[in-house]
Amino acid sequence: MKNILVLFDADWDQSQLAKAAEDSTNARYRFFYEGFDLFSFPSNTQLLTFDIFRFVDKLAKKYRHMHLAGIVSTNEQFGALAGALLAKKLGLPGPDPKALIAAQHKYVARRILAREVPETNVAFHVFPYTFQSAAEIPLKYPFYVKPVKAAYSVLARRVDSFVELQQHMTFHPWEKYIIKRLVRPFNDVVQKLTDFDVDAHWMIAEELIDGQQINVDGVVVNGEIHILGIIDAVMYPGTDQFMRFEYPSRLPADRAAHARDMAKRIVQALGLDHGLFNVELRVCKETGECKLIEVNPRMAAQFSDLYEKVDGINLHDVALEIAIGETPDLRPGQGKYKVATSFVFRKFDGSPLAKAPSNAELKWLSEFDPDAFLAMFVKTGGGLKREMKWLGSHRYATLNMGGESEQHLLDKFHMVKHTLGFETG
Repeated sequence: MKNILVLFDADWDQSQLAKAAEDSTNARYRFFYEGFDLFSFPSNTQLLTFDIFRFVDKLAKKYRHMHLAGIVSTNEQFGALAGALLAKKLGLPGPDPKALIAAQHKYVARRILAREVPETNVAFHVFPYTFQSAAEIPLKYPFYVKPVKAAYSVLARRVDSFVELQQHMTFHPWEKYIIKRLVRPFNDVVQKLTDFDVDAHWMIAEELIDGQQINVDGVVVNGEIHILGIIDAVMYPGTDQFMRFEYPSRLPADRAAHARDMAKRIVQALGLDHGLFNVELRVCKETGECKLIEVNPRMAAQFSDLYEKVDGINLHDVALEIAIGETPDLRPGQGKYKVATSFVFRKFDGSPLAKAPSNAELKWLSEFDPDAFLAMFVKTGGGLKREMKWLGSHRYATLNMGGESEQHLLDKFHMVKHTLGFETG
């Protein structure tokens, strides 16, 4: 039995990992969990004193003699980087921490791509949180702005004027403190391992591009890049907030092939040499050119069972196999469904979810569709207010389902939405 360390597990992880262990004829894996939930009290109080190097050293000491076979994490904020540092310290398979940092650092990634894959870049400019004048950002409004290092689209949005940008970047003292604590581990690693001249207390402004947003998912095994598939991102009308993710992509074959090729070139240019990745691109409506949004050097856990439903490939299974140094079978075509979607439920008016699903309703869902996966993210109080300010909406649930056709899937979705009383607004 292989001992696997899971760092900062997310809402999708434990059920998918448990399924991977159950599906193994000889119960291949035993899981150990470390880290904390950044969004749940009191677990998230650990953020106030978290030191990534102390965390890695502690785990190295704890697990050095437990014969770990591998380390996995789908967490963008702390897990992926901590996992890379720990794998290197323990001599386990893992990505190069410096390449991972470069990929996560949106400004550094764009500078690398400006040399290696310049056609994927949009016009961009960086500026510090403490900017004072419009002259510091020589891009024409409107543009898109986001932190050079963040996660979950925090503080990422379109701004139409300098006044709007100032409002977006005005924080209460407690917000400033939380933001600094969220990025401190990344800054500490940047300072120790690199010579980057811009840390995570900077923002990046980027030219707007009209077109379809997609996610290209893949994996690097033994230095070879494999593309697993393309997922379409669909936004709530009139917003840049995700409404659903659809697999397989509706892109024409020639544009899909171009997107796959561009994702490979981007991953190669950044030096990512091991593990799963998720490349967010925007496909220009007129030309079909692929412009980079960002690179996530870890699995997009929300999509794990979408690939399983259609292709028979579960991303968590892939992550486990490459974590222990094995070569996964990436041949698609063995799934149960023709299409799969991750539906995202949001509210835009700032009000909390009126009622979470009851046990009886959850039991009904498991009987109605045993393959459905529901994750809840109910927020209240200060957490709800912060998410509304930072994102412009709050996500309270995601629902992953498969269907025999798009219409079949849509019918199932409306049935579940009505039965659970989910609403948006």
